[in-house]
Amino acid sequence: MLLARLQHLALNDPAAQQELAALGGYVDPGALGLHDVMLGGWYNEETGELTPGFQVGPEDIVADVGCGDGGALNFCAKRGPHVILADIDAERIARAKAWIESSAARKVESHVTDGSPLPLASASVTRVICMEVLEHVDDPAAFMAELVRVGVPGARYLLTVPDVTQEKLQKHLAPETYFQKPNHVRIFEREVFDALVRDAGLTIERRSYYGFFWAMWWLMFWTCDVKFEGGVRHPVLDNWARTWSSVLASKDGLRIKHLMDRFMPKNQVIVASKPGPLSASGT
Repeated sequence: MLLARLQHLALNDPAAQQELAALGGYVDPGALGLHDVMLGGWYNEETGELTPGFQVGPEDIVADVGCGDGGALNFCAKRGPHVILADIDAERIARAKAWIESSAARKVESHVTDGSPLPLASASVTRVICMEVLEHVDDPAAFMAELVRVGVPGARYLLTVPDVTQEKLQKHLAPETYFQKPNHVRIFEREVFDALVRDAGLTIERRSYYGFFWAMWWLMFWTCDVKFEGGVRHPVLDNWARTWSSVLASKDGLRIKHLMDRFMPKNQVIVASKPGPLSASGT
């Protein structure tokens, strides 16, 4: 929390910039990564946007397909909608549901599913989230068809996949299993991702990129010979987190962040909509 406070102040406070730059202790990459994406407009408490262009309100029905630990859906749940967790991992679903059930969500629903098909009625959801999933599935077009089927006319979609540049670099450093089932089975060129979304019948409303910090972190991770569990610690990773903290706190930190997020992002993001007037509340 101290790090996040200092970074927030550092945007306009030269003294805080110096204080943060002098911080020589451990910088938690998870907290730093969250702060980094929030600087790009994610998790906006004031507007209710999970990411720019993807707003959630209390009357929405939000399905997160491949929800994992439920971090994105927990943000949505605080707005009071009906939320639906869907994932292939039953244990992660159980943990996420227990967490979100204590939120302001008016209803919490969960399904253990591979998404083929989704156990949801057609035209029943106003917000669909599918983050870091499509690179894992055997038939992305069929998977997208299911996502589109469950959305009401006018439904909003938040879709993300790893970006092509950092994925191709991972090919040279990550173990072979990283690009084998059940992990990543394809790399999406940007135009291919666009075409997948459009061919599914959706209209792309916004395109963006984020996560240079994580792109670099993962490239360094493979050479550190540490396990990805608990608090991952290694001098190389710790030094990178401290360096990026200081960069963000500098007078040109945001400019550098936005430039590097475009140059080599961890993820590419599409916010799209299903044609037709929204048949439930939302924008």
